[in-house]
Amino acid sequence: MKVASLSNPVMSDWLADQGLRLDASPYIAGSLEAKKMLERLPDTVPLASVTSGHNGGIFNGPMFRRVYLTDPEHSVPFLGTKDMMAADLTGLPRLRKSDATSAALSYLQVKPGMTLISCSGFNAGRRAYVRPDMGDCWSSQDTLKVEPNPEKIKSGYLYAFLLSRFGESLVRGSVYGSAVKHIEPHHIAGLPVPRFDEGLEERIHQMVERSAWLRARYQAGLVAATKDFFSSVGLSELNDIRWHQERDLGFEVSSVGPISLRALNFAPRARRLVERLDSVPGAKLGDICSSGQLSRGIRFKRTDSDPEHGVQLVGQRQAFWLRPEGRWLRASTTPAEVFARDETILVAAQGTLGENEVYCRPILVTGSWLQYAYSEHFLRVVSGDPEIPGAYLFAFFRSEVAFRLLRSLSTGGKQQDIHEGLRAEIPVPLAPPADRARIAQTVRYAYQCRDRADVLEDKALALLTAAIEEAAG
Repeated sequence: MKVASLSNPVMSDWLADQGLRLDASPYIAGSLEAKKMLERLPDTVPLASVTSGHNGGIFNGPMFRRVYLTDPEHSVPFLGTKDMMAADLTGLPRLRKSDATSAALSYLQVKPGMTLISCSGFNAGRRAYVRPDMGDCWSSQDTLKVEPNPEKIKSGYLYAFLLSRFGESLVRGSVYGSAVKHIEPHHIAGLPVPRFDEGLEERIHQMVERSAWLRARYQAGLVAATKDFFSSVGLSELNDIRWHQERDLGFEVSSVGPISLRALNFAPRARRLVERLDSVPGAKLGDICSSGQLSRGIRFKRTDSDPEHGVQLVGQRQAFWLRPEGRWLRASTTPAEVFARDETILVAAQGTLGENEVYCRPILVTGSWLQYAYSEHFLRVVSGDPEIPGAYLFAFFRSEVAFRLLRSLSTGGKQQDIHEGLRAEIPVPLAPPADRARIAQTVRYAYQCRDRADVLEDKALALLTAAIEEAAG
């Protein structure tokens, strides 16, 4: 249960400011407190006065029938409220291009520099910045687009304010609804945006822009590493597999052992991929990890804690976001086994077979992400061979080929898991040592870019927060 702070009690005039809303959210979530603090600043302007574009620059879109395709020539990447938080945009669903470019939906194409705000669902109010590599994406009607007017405000500065604790309080305080949360454009049009001297706003803007560029560089680096992986082992045709162009309508299996009787585990399309991987020099995944780890994480008792004395636990969904929002657990009672060693690959190992689910998608734990704890729902892949680094393996695991192979090894009922025996038999092609080192370095540099992007974003937020607090006295 949330209660109002005794140092900042809810005042009767706040009710009038909020249109006599009687739900507790805007009064105890910090929205009114932030607004009152911003009122003490010498210069603030309404959000709608610094935006431009469709509907004045703050808009979502109509509900429409979504038709998804897989052919890149006839589709465009499509961002939902969860997808806009993703670090790696490779696996985005794709909307039919003829629909996306129609007069009814063409304005839903996002532009670099926009701020995206999730406006429907349980997690309404999340914000994301449109990076340089997202300009060919469309967004759903469940996402508010805030398009800054470049003649009035810098895009990076506006995003930094909306992302800050002040912007978060104001945006989340605008949320309406009970079971299904919702925000409409007019709910945030009047949010007070603080203005400072041009030099300060430019510094904050440049930090955010540099951060966005580094995240785009991270994405490009991972894509390049995977392409280099298959080219280096002589399987460049696997860089562009068209999984859905064929179907496994019916097939025979000559011999079935005691390991599995499930047809999915013997699907011809997956078997053909295994044959191609086996046709070049390589090793079985189980052998590579024999002195490392190839198993699920441990279960443990979870004791909640505050961030000051805790460690953040990252689950399957948040692991794929730019910044995780995991639960905080008491550090003293969290076992060491839930942390990951450097260059551990974590594969989401429980879930359903929906095309856009994270089940069987991987992340690499390195850099700043070594501080987090990870739930037992991940398959941990740790190389035991120093000649086969985890960064090299990750270039393979993030590919469409590895994703489809892992999915074909599913076992279970409603909640799928990756078959313990079959996963060890996955063939991993091994490039010459020099190529392995180059591919691994490409992946490592990509993650260094990502960590640097986070640092710059944090610096921008700290600079803005300090300026607001100082101006408010």
